[in-house]
Amino acid sequence: MNTPHTRSDWQTLKNLWPYIWQSKYRVIIAFIALSLAKVANLGIPITLKKIIDDLSPNPTLQVALAVPILMLIAYGVLRISQTLFNEVRQIVFFRVAENAARVMSLQVFNRLHSLSLRFHLGRQTGGLTRDIERGTRGVRSLIGFSFMTIIPTLIEIVMVLGFLWVKYDIVFFAITGAALFCYITYTVGITEWRTQYRKRMNELDSHANQKAVDSLLNFETVKYFNNEKFEAKRYDEGLGQFRDAAIESQRSLSALNFGQQIIISVALIAILWYTTRGVVDGHLTIGDLVLVNTLMLQLYVPLNNLGVMYRELKQSLTDVDKMFDLLQSSPDIADQPNARELMVSQGRIEFQHVNFSYTDARSILHDISFTVEPNTTTAIVGKSGAGKSTISRLLFRFYDIQSGDIRIDGQSIAQVTQLSLRSNIGIVPQDTVLFNDTLGYNIAYGKPDANEAQVRAAADAAHLTDFLKRLPEGLDTAVGERGLKISGGEKQRVAIARTLLKNTPILVFDEATSALDSHAEKAIQSAFDEAAQNRTTLIVAHRLSTIVHADQILVMNDGRITERGTHSELLKRRGEYAAMWAAQQDERESSQ
Repeated sequence: MNTPHTRSDWQTLKNLWPYIWQSKYRVIIAFIALSLAKVANLGIPITLKKIIDDLSPNPTLQVALAVPILMLIAYGVLRISQTLFNEVRQIVFFRVAENAARVMSLQVFNRLHSLSLRFHLGRQTGGLTRDIERGTRGVRSLIGFSFMTIIPTLIEIVMVLGFLWVKYDIVFFAITGAALFCYITYTVGITEWRTQYRKRMNELDSHANQKAVDSLLNFETVKYFNNEKFEAKRYDEGLGQFRDAAIESQRSLSALNFGQQIIISVALIAILWYTTRGVVDGHLTIGDLVLVNTLMLQLYVPLNNLGVMYRELKQSLTDVDKMFDLLQSSPDIADQPNARELMVSQGRIEFQHVNFSYTDARSILHDISFTVEPNTTTAIVGKSGAGKSTISRLLFRFYDIQSGDIRIDGQSIAQVTQLSLRSNIGIVPQDTVLFNDTLGYNIAYGKPDANEAQVRAAADAAHLTDFLKRLPEGLDTAVGERGLKISGGEKQRVAIARTLLKNTPILVFDEATSALDSHAEKAIQSAFDEAAQNRTTLIVAHRLSTIVHADQILVMNDGRITERGTHSELLKRRGEYAAMWAAQQDERESSQ
């Protein structure tokens, strides 16, 4: 996967813009409503000035009766219009933000599923989910703050400064402009300084969450070793560090707020003093004093939250940037530009001089060559760490090999689409992890559009029928997080059932009976035999008793095939296989 790189804020906004502009008609309507709301907002103090001026100092009876009624009606219409246009903007634009967040979240979800097994084995679930959660929230915040607060404030600043420039002398414009410049400069500067605390808080938050998620996912292990207090201490250390960073952040926020209020207060005093002099001198009215004061308040109220807005904007940009890092990450394993669909006619599997290593420091497979003929069963056995399970991972193309080739019906798996490759292979993995849903859902996962009859047939073929009868809710029984509510053997039977339901021409059983006792193993062996009929089957096995029927047995040691043949042939050779068989037979006899 590509390493994350740093983008400028403008580049992040540029990347986000297409997600916003896909709802361009809503954006345009919302912008029109926003502009009309700001025009109405400017008209409110102007109307109020007119009312005050018409009533001062000694209005006639005609003016006292007529003018206030007309102006008050206009004042009310403007206030209602401002609220109406703001609500129209909110309603219209809300869908824009939600659509953008939805599309980006779905793209990140799909991207994560497209990344390699290497990435997912190295990820930290808690931190990754927090990054996605903050990124999705950041999209909403970024769009919301931009269009609901920052752009309206900028429009209002331009309108107020323009009005002061046209209506009054340059001093009003200069005082307001200078105050805005000082306010914004101070806010941005202090907020940039405060960003370090926010980043530190996010890092510590993710770190603490990783510990919590990891501990809860390994609940049983924690209980086995009585390490509840140890886990609580680790989690509390993270929370304590987060608390300290949060306190520092709050102190810096207080400094920001105090400085902002000083700038606002000085500006208001200066402009009100100048306006008061104008009233005393006679070239300004009481209405002008009220108008200028109201304009300043309308301007500074949204600016009061500029620090918070800027901080949240910067944080949202950071969070969204992480989303774009995930979106623009390139998977280690990618389809070739001219990749075609895998066409399986017979199901012949060929490994041709395959060499593979997970890292440069350690080689796993050395010159592996074998063929699994159509409609036959090949078993791979050997000591732990010999490279057996790596064979199945390479067949699924979870990794690319360093040299050699893997072919199915003469087609190199590196030259076909991964989707078509994996749709033709069914697997019962060594470590069966189920979704936190029902038994029926987990079985049907092999074929999501299967009906209940097909699901029950697959469950019966995997010898789950008796187990289901003992459950009051049957297929609707919840299996819990990672399937922890059912036993290891039952989990593997569910995995076998969903693989049978997938109904593929090639089957892989990777230590599929490792969690079953001897009785269950015998019961399920018939299901294996039935499933293997008219299919090409590859079995990675530890228990040799499960593969005595195999057409071909490969013995691996230290990443090499050291023996090959049928069960009887290998016993006659009195080599590694015969030694493993004898050891397992002795173990079985001693346990009886």
